[in-house]
Amino acid sequence: MDFDLTDEQRLIKETARNFTDNEIVEQAKQNARNHHFDLELVKKLAQQGYLGAIVPQQYGGAGLDYLSYGLVVEEIGRGCSSVRTVVSVQTSLVCSAILKWGTEEQKHKYLPKLCSGEWLGCFGLTEPDTGSDAVKQRTRATKTDSGWVINGAKMWISMGNYAKVALIFAQTDPSLGHKGLGCFMVDTDQPGFQTQVIEHKMGLHASDTASISLEDVEVADEDLLGTIGDGFKVAMSSLDSGRYSVAAGCVGICQGCVEESVKYAKEREQFGRPIASFQLVQAMIADMVVKTDAARMLVWRAGFLKDQGRPNTTETSIAKLYATEAAVECANTAIQVHGGAGYVDDHPVERYFRDVRVTTLYEGTSQIQKLIIGRSVTGINALVPA
Repeated sequence: MDFDLTDEQRLIKETARNFTDNEIVEQAKQNARNHHFDLELVKKLAQQGYLGAIVPQQYGGAGLDYLSYGLVVEEIGRGCSSVRTVVSVQTSLVCSAILKWGTEEQKHKYLPKLCSGEWLGCFGLTEPDTGSDAVKQRTRATKTDSGWVINGAKMWISMGNYAKVALIFAQTDPSLGHKGLGCFMVDTDQPGFQTQVIEHKMGLHASDTASISLEDVEVADEDLLGTIGDGFKVAMSSLDSGRYSVAAGCVGICQGCVEESVKYAKEREQFGRPIASFQLVQAMIADMVVKTDAARMLVWRAGFLKDQGRPNTTETSIAKLYATEAAVECANTAIQVHGGAGYVDDHPVERYFRDVRVTTLYEGTSQIQKLIIGRSVTGINALVPA
């Protein structure tokens, strides 16, 4: 792997950094304070091509490779994790699923509207009683003469209150286990599809999170993504893409922690000199730098493998596990460098700390990532009873 970015990739990264500094950073504090999901900023993301970054241009996307996409997400993550969540859900979870599993008709119907931001999408896998054990879906899809009727509930769904199309995973026959799962592209504009805002979150205050109830929601046959039995594979392939974008966004948090800590430590004086001159402060900054570099290299490796079309589930899990845990540690250390000033939102490290904690939970917890890695090296699936 060549660690030198191409001229095009450097331009993509620079453009994303400028966009983040000019459009995201200035709004992030107030949007978080006001718990404001910024639709105007979402439109600007779409105009930049970030809502369909990895989608080919023939379907309205930017046609970026995964490494370039990671560079974009890193910069956006440095600015605001709530904004990064929009990009991750729209591009990595929704668009990637339709791109991989959809028919040509489905791709042309959905992708241009999603890439342009005309429609937002959400990914309805998690349920009130179903998290890591994704096979055990209680949401049911029943076949009818004209299509399907879905009944059930989903939980912790990012952008669920604003989505025009929801990818809903539902069981068609519980006796079939994962072979009975289907993924349905659901039009949210119907009476049986109801959402409710989930409030009082620890972080991601500027991100929309919903609970969804589905009561006799109708779906046409042509809006089944793949076939019945493909649902679990659709979910896992989307999570591979989603984990990559979460990891890249966490590299951005790590980088933001380094930059903010260096800036503050050079300005803040104690005992007659900048605290950056103290060995223990430099040690904290050095630890953050090492974690940032290591996380970035793991993300780049995963992106490289994706661009090569090579298997990368394990490498993506490694990147997700390390980058998210590293970002939690960096955010904690950055607050320590800032002292009391880091405990209020005058500095972004306070928001980094609150926002980053969830990254070790969604798209598969850190413990699930370890089981994926363990299964890869031992050949034994710890999730299957002996």
